[in-house]
Amino acid sequence: MTTNTILLLLLSLVIAGGLSYFQYFYKAKNKSNLIWFLAFLRFLVIFGLLVLLINPIISKSSLEITKTPLAIAVDNSSSITALKSDKKAVELYQKLISNPALKEKFEIQSYQFDDEFKASDKFDFKGNQTNLDQVAKNLKSINKNLTFPTVIITDGNQTTGNDYVYRFDPANKVYPLVVGDTTTFFDLKINQLNVNKYAFHKNKFPVEVFLQYAGDKTVNADFTISQGNSVVAKEKVSFSPSKKTASLNLLLPADKVGLQIFRANISSGAKEKNSYNNIKNFAVEIIDQKSTIAIVSAINHPDIAALKRSIEVNAQRKVILVKPNDISQLQEASVLVLYQPTFAFKQVFENNKAAGRNTFIITGNSTDFNFLNQQQNNLIFKTSGQVEDYLSEFQPQFNLFAIDNIGFENFPPLQNPFGTISTNGNVSILLSSKIRNVSTNAPLLAFAENQGKRTAFLLGENSWKWRLQSHIDNQSFEKYDIFIDKIIQFLATSASKKSLVVSHESFYNSGEEIVINAQYFNKNYEFDEKARLTITVTNAETKQAKNYDLLKGNNSFSVNLEGLTAGKYNFTVKELNSNTSYSSHFEILDFDIEKQFVNPDVTKLKQLALQTGGKAFFEDQSEDLINTLLENKEYKSIEKNVAAKTPIIDWVWLLVLIAALLTTEWFIRKYNGLL
Repeated sequence: MTTNTILLLLLSLVIAGGLSYFQYFYKAKNKSNLIWFLAFLRFLVIFGLLVLLINPIISKSSLEITKTPLAIAVDNSSSITALKSDKKAVELYQKLISNPALKEKFEIQSYQFDDEFKASDKFDFKGNQTNLDQVAKNLKSINKNLTFPTVIITDGNQTTGNDYVYRFDPANKVYPLVVGDTTTFFDLKINQLNVNKYAFHKNKFPVEVFLQYAGDKTVNADFTISQGNSVVAKEKVSFSPSKKTASLNLLLPADKVGLQIFRANISSGAKEKNSYNNIKNFAVEIIDQKSTIAIVSAINHPDIAALKRSIEVNAQRKVILVKPNDISQLQEASVLVLYQPTFAFKQVFENNKAAGRNTFIITGNSTDFNFLNQQQNNLIFKTSGQVEDYLSEFQPQFNLFAIDNIGFENFPPLQNPFGTISTNGNVSILLSSKIRNVSTNAPLLAFAENQGKRTAFLLGENSWKWRLQSHIDNQSFEKYDIFIDKIIQFLATSASKKSLVVSHESFYNSGEEIVINAQYFNKNYEFDEKARLTITVTNAETKQAKNYDLLKGNNSFSVNLEGLTAGKYNFTVKELNSNTSYSSHFEILDFDIEKQFVNPDVTKLKQLALQTGGKAFFEDQSEDLINTLLENKEYKSIEKNVAAKTPIIDWVWLLVLIAALLTTEWFIRKYNGLL
């Protein structure tokens, strides 16, 4: 408390005493005990009010002990149950959290993880995936800037996410507590099978298979791929104690159009503990032709290579590169990408007027905008010779097709000549432009639709940097490539407008996220946010039906069909207000990735412990783990002197006391006839 505050409080005592004396004793003839008591009550009331006005700060110091966090993460995936270690995992968890010495030394944090990570002290071991990478990422965030140990009760068999060995902070020790039988059993396993989702009719498509063996004897096995009752491929494979893996590359014929289901199997005469991992079902959709996309350009630019790669990620598309003077190659193209058109493109535009192909026009510093104004009237360009950098701004009201914001605002700027761009007619803007974070309200990526012909405009060069930035942000090109694919899909389809548009895959693997997206448009072909969409999913074999509501996102509706078992399903999406519907089907392939393991991955868990300076322990070494944690002198509780400052005005009870004193004084005066 400051000197000024103390002086003010002393002055308040004098003022309160003076006023009380003046009111009850100055010129008063009666100085009875009652008057003294009333004067004392008045003194307390006046002094209390003055203290509230001065509002001194009361400081209080206390000692606070902060314990080191001990994160205990339990693997909640179904592989723990498959290895018959679910009860043991719970037993080990309970032993750790109930240990008095650990509770004394650490602040124990309990978590569970499968494909997600969350705080929990109860476990059902029903997770469909294991993602130890999530444990590393979340613990770094939760216990930021702290030194703490982590105990992970797991079998170490990760099925999704980045390699967890190097994802944990090396400054914080990790102690894996390995559950599951580490005895080596004889086991043949299809470790991985790689195949494209699509293949083309009357061609052959490749299948890459990685096989794994556990055992101490030489064994011969048969690997087969069958479709229905027919074997379409067969190979002999040999394993030995020195040869534990094998890889096969097979070519299968694409004889039938449509979704084709195949079954891969490896077998020998020996009995195995786990035969589930000997079989893997997979599917390939056979399509009868590719669509050709022609990129027409008179210059070389990195944008062209980036576009080609993004478009050809979809196996149904083939990209050809064409010079403007070679229009004969355009006959097979269904969509034209016109990169920085100039007067040299005159024949291309004239040829396309008759052909009626949809176009994707990309401008840049080499574009002839006067020529472009003559060839189309969707956008009107008035440009100067000065080059400008344009940042992008996502427009969530865009409704021509479902698209998410993949971080457009973080993408590098595109270069285009400075000027004004105005729209004419039916133009929808997906990305608008900004100059140094100042919105220009001009389009950067726009789509036009006139008389059945669709045109897309990307107004700037260096979009190859967008693809690179997307990879930096997401460790994958996938989101950006899907974005480009949706643009091409919009241009490749006919302009006939459907009120209900549904997107889905033809098949899914068990345990995968099954998401179906839909858009509903009103009569003006505007996205209808008030639509009521439901989906009925029916098992084709059992005829059991389930109903779900689709939830609205930014510019689409979606539903996650969790809990469906393997099999064929028919479904109908219906808009309840208009009774518009869409029907189709998909298939869920029988594949439980969590049942692929017969042993815990001890090697990887030991690598993780070594990387972080910790140590791996087994089920019967829980006491050793507890002793290691208790004996480690790095983890000490911190004693802090915490100063709490409270202003007097926050003391509600003081105001209540003043009111009580005033009330008491009034009643006493009333009772004694002094009012």
